[in-house]
Amino acid sequence: MDSVSRSAVTPSKSRLARTIAKVLHLRTVTGIAPVDGIQKGNSQEIGIQKVNYQEIGVQKGKSQEFAVQKAKSQEIGIQKIKSKENGYQKFKSQEIGIQKVQDDRNAPAPKVRVSLSQSFEKNNDKLQERAALEALLAKLFASVSSVKAAYAELQYAQTPYDAEGIRAADHTVVNELKNLSELKRCFLKKEFDPSPETTFVLAEIEEQKSVLKTYEIMGKKLESQVRLKDSEVIFLGEKLQEANKQNKLLEKRVYQSGQLYVPENLHLSGLSPSHFITVLRHTVKSIRIFVRMMMDEMKSAGWDIHSAANSIDGGEVVYWKEDHKCFAFEHFVCREMFDAFQHPNFSLPNELLPDKKKQQQQLFFERFTELKPWKAKEYLSRNPKSAFAKFCRVKYLRLIHPKMETSFAGDLNQRNLVNAGEFPSTNFFSLFADMAKRVWLLHLLAFSFNPEAAIFQVSKGCRFSEVYMESVVEEAFLSTASEPVVGFTVVPGFRLGKTVVQCQVYLTSQLQSNPGKQR
Repeated sequence: MDSVSRSAVTPSKSRLARTIAKVLHLRTVTGIAPVDGIQKGNSQEIGIQKVNYQEIGVQKGKSQEFAVQKAKSQEIGIQKIKSKENGYQKFKSQEIGIQKVQDDRNAPAPKVRVSLSQSFEKNNDKLQERAALEALLAKLFASVSSVKAAYAELQYAQTPYDAEGIRAADHTVVNELKNLSELKRCFLKKEFDPSPETTFVLAEIEEQKSVLKTYEIMGKKLESQVRLKDSEVIFLGEKLQEANKQNKLLEKRVYQSGQLYVPENLHLSGLSPSHFITVLRHTVKSIRIFVRMMMDEMKSAGWDIHSAANSIDGGEVVYWKEDHKCFAFEHFVCREMFDAFQHPNFSLPNELLPDKKKQQQQLFFERFTELKPWKAKEYLSRNPKSAFAKFCRVKYLRLIHPKMETSFAGDLNQRNLVNAGEFPSTNFFSLFADMAKRVWLLHLLAFSFNPEAAIFQVSKGCRFSEVYMESVVEEAFLSTASEPVVGFTVVPGFRLGKTVVQCQVYLTSQLQSNPGKQR
């Protein structure tokens, strides 16, 4: 490369001009004029020298300043170069990092691929093992269900005895137990099924078949039990009919003989509520026999049973069944026969009784033991003026209306005989006399207790109470539409000290108003 001369960089003319400018500036500052002669010339020389010296100093300063600037510029250049080098190094490092990332991306990763494939193979093995276990469990459940079905079939074949069915069921049980043993061996040795999905579905099908078979056997067993129960019901129904026939014969004999199931050697001190309940039970039976006969007479005479029942209950009672209207007539008979039961003389105004309580008890008990063994008609014929005979006359005239007697017998001969102090020999009056005898004996026994038995009945519309009431029909408790209420009291109840004999009531779902009463 060619060298550059200093004059080419800084020309001499420019240097001279700067020198003159500096001299003029110095003269102006020092006040030296150019007309001072040689001195001035010398001084000018001196000044020129000074100027030269100064210029040299300035040049030195310039050179030094330039050197400093060069040094600074060089230092700055070095710093720039360093920064560039650092930047280049950073860029290089970044480029190297990018290159590494690209190399890492492009480079094969055999270790990672190997680990992924190994984990995938492990997961696949676990899934296969799990599927195989599920298939094994499905086969286990299917086998157990088969054992249950075979056992049910074995039980069914025993009653009634079926040899072929027992043999087949036993063979099935043995085979399934062998199958269970084989499943246990496969599980212990981990010999799983190669196609678990198919095995699982087939095992489910077999299990459902076994369950269905078990239900079919249970259904057959229940059907046989139902047939057996039906035959038992028929057999028991026949026995019940025979027992009812025998009971009717016994009742007929009892009513004809006039005897009660009360001990013959009974004393006043040995009375108990059980004796009173026995007499009451016979009394209620005699009342129902008389009511049945009275309704038969009504039907023979062409009576409207529905209108007659409404005239008794006021037309407010809703009956569960049509034949329940017999309870209305039973209510009417009990109401008339038990009227004034709470009085010692039992509505006999001329009946004289002792004043002392103990004597009254003794008298009532003696009359009870006297009348008990007799038939009603025989006692009336022998004692036509007794208290019992007076009781029969009063109750017959109150209970049997003249129109009723006319419709039954066609005349009033029986009524006329009763008014005359005699007693008819008809079957109708005989049944009435038997009923009256039971009521009269119950009254005598009630006043033989100390304190005497108290009679009570329930008003219409009252709620049912199990303590004081007994329903004569069961239909009232089967209905859930509304709570049943008392329609009327059929048979009154009694209290003997702390013992309560429940009254018999007819329960109805509702009480309807009587249209005739509304008008």
